[in-house]
Amino acid sequence: MGLFITNFPQESRYNFILLTQNKFLLNLEESNMLLFRLFSKLPLNVLFIFSDLFYLLAYYVLGYRKKIVLSNIKHAFPEKNDVEVLAIARNFYRNFTDSMAETIKLLTMSEKELLRRFVTKDSDLVFDNVDKGEIVIGMCGHFFNWEGHLVAASSQVSNKCETIYTKLSQPFFEKLLKSIRCRFGAILTERKSFQRTFLRNRNQPRLIVLAADQRPNLSDIRYWASFMNRETAFFEGGEKLAKKFNNKVIYAHTSKPKRGHYIFEYQIIGEPPYSNHLAHSITDKFIALLEKNIRDSPSLYLWSHNRWKQKKPNK
Repeated sequence: MGLFITNFPQESRYNFILLTQNKFLLNLEESNMLLFRLFSKLPLNVLFIFSDLFYLLAYYVLGYRKKIVLSNIKHAFPEKNDVEVLAIARNFYRNFTDSMAETIKLLTMSEKELLRRFVTKDSDLVFDNVDKGEIVIGMCGHFFNWEGHLVAASSQVSNKCETIYTKLSQPFFEKLLKSIRCRFGAILTERKSFQRTFLRNRNQPRLIVLAADQRPNLSDIRYWASFMNRETAFFEGGEKLAKKFNNKVIYAHTSKPKRGHYIFEYQIIGEPPYSNHLAHSITDKFIALLEKNIRDSPSLYLWSHNRWKQKKPNK
């Protein structure tokens, strides 16, 4: 085989090796996807056994981002003692690994089971308005299991659901999450092209889902507000678009009554006319609801994210 390759001109040898490598990586990716699908066929209660093992590994052995998690919780709840902080942290890691099992299951979970496990309340605030030809903007926080919430919502509005997301750097997991999120026809739009896409489709009725608690990039215009006892930077893209194009804005309060089951209660945080609204009114309302949700269910929030890495610049 080596002699056969060396008989090619140098450029042809390079192209042959590149083609062989790409084919190998493609086959490997397809094999990995098949393995995930087969794994996803297992009952969720079986997948939770793996979750329990990953919890022990992540919390007790690897200490995955444990320093960030404990620091974030301590800053957010200065009134809690060390025992209470550790209890929130342990429950966070359990929810974190459970969400991994649940997300894998989303690859093949039936729509009936999906809607039984991920329940939306007052969803007419979204779906009825989309059916009437409106755009509804959903400003969400990173509560477990946000992937299940997204898939459940998209199953009820099909291709009228657009999610704004940040592309993953690892191609396989990017493809895997796209397969999960787009199962029922949802549309994914990268954050960097969102405003351009919105303007192009501003008359197309749909639910637009924004993870509005993400840390803005340094180049982004941001709004600083007090959040969980610290000055925090927020995106204001959702508010600016809602006020400019008279769109309704909703928030989903998240709770977890038992393992593998979630409830998302929708409420309006902004609706036109906006002529008498103060600046930042929608974002401030979102922050207040987000903080209340965290205080109601602290272990459901994504504490491993280095949310407060940025510091407010001195004027």
